[in-house]
Amino acid sequence: MALAATELTEIERMLASPEAAAQLYLELRRKFPHLAWIRCDASDVAETPYRSFGAFDLHLLDSADHCAQITNDPARATGIVLASRGAAS
Repeated sequence: MALAATELTEIERMLASPEAAAQLYLELRRKFPHLAWIRCDASDVAETPYRSFGAFDLHLLDSADHCAQITNDPARATGIVLASRGAAS
């Protein structure tokens, strides 16, 4: 199932919160169970983030075709790569 614009807005709002911490990943997975979620260190992702928030880089994942890939097109996104930049991993 693709990422809806309202879901992306909510995810960005949660990541931008000053209270965003390590447990945020679990909260996001519970709130959006239909999306694929990957958590990693920012140094593991070569692509430019779709957005950056505090200690996290947000990458959009397109797994609709044969191979999963990072995309900058929210309409193609079926998941999220949440890359940690610091102690919040």
